[in-house]
Amino acid sequence: MTTEDLSFYGSDPGAVKYGNFINYYSFHSAKQRIDNLHPQMFPRTTETSILCLDIGCNTGELTTELHSYLKTIYSNVDIHMLAIDIDPTLINRAQETNTNSDISFQAINIMEETDCDVIHKYLKSHERKSFDVTFCFSVTMWIHLNNGDDGLKQFLQFIKDISKTIIMEPQPWHCYRNAQRRVKKSGNSFPLYEQLEIRSDVDIVIENILTQNSHRKNYESSASSWKRKVQSYQCS
Repeated sequence: MTTEDLSFYGSDPGAVKYGNFINYYSFHSAKQRIDNLHPQMFPRTTETSILCLDIGCNTGELTTELHSYLKTIYSNVDIHMLAIDIDPTLINRAQETNTNSDISFQAINIMEETDCDVIHKYLKSHERKSFDVTFCFSVTMWIHLNNGDDGLKQFLQFIKDISKTIIMEPQPWHCYRNAQRRVKKSGNSFPLYEQLEIRSDVDIVIENILTQNSHRKNYESSASSWKRKVQSYQCS
C-alpha cells in the first residue's frame, strides 16, 4: 500500500478509500459516540485487568474517551488498549497527543496476515488469547468496499476469534452509496462496489455472522444523530 492509496481523492478530504478522514472527530464528536454506550454492553469480570482492541482508531480521540468511559464501569480494574488504524499518519498524530501509557497506537492493516501477527503478539505479551472487548466503530463498510464480500466475512470471523465482547457500529447500505458517489465526483470509484452481493441487508448479514455459533447480541442502542446504532455481542 502506497501513501497515494491513503490520500483523499481530488480536492475533497471526505473522498477517501479507507475511511481515514482528516480531522474526523471535528464532525463526529468522540463524546457523542460515548452517549450511545451502556454499561450492559460490557462483560462482568473478576480479573484485575481487561484488554481492549480499538479498530480504526483514526487519531485516537475516541480511544481515549473509551478508556475514560471504561474506567467508570471497571473502577478497580487496569484497562489496557491496543488502538489500530491503517493510516500511519493518523497513528503518528495519536501517538504524539496521547499521554495514557495504557493505550498503545499501532499502524496496522487488519486484512494483512503479517499485520495481524502484531495483534497476536500484543495478546501474547499480556498472556491472553483474546481481547475482553473489541471496538469496531464505522469500520465494516471500508473493509467491505475494499475487500469484497469474502473480505468482510473474513474480517468478522477474525474479530470473533479474538474477542469475548464485540462493540459494533456497522454502516448501513446508504453509507456505501454516499461513499461511492463522493469518490466518483473526484473521478475515482471503489472497483469492487458493483460486485458486492451483500447490499441492502448488510446490517443483518453482519449480525448473522457475529451471532453464528459463538456470540449473541445482548444490547443495541438507539440510532445516533447520523442514523447508526451501536451493538454489543458477547460470547455465548
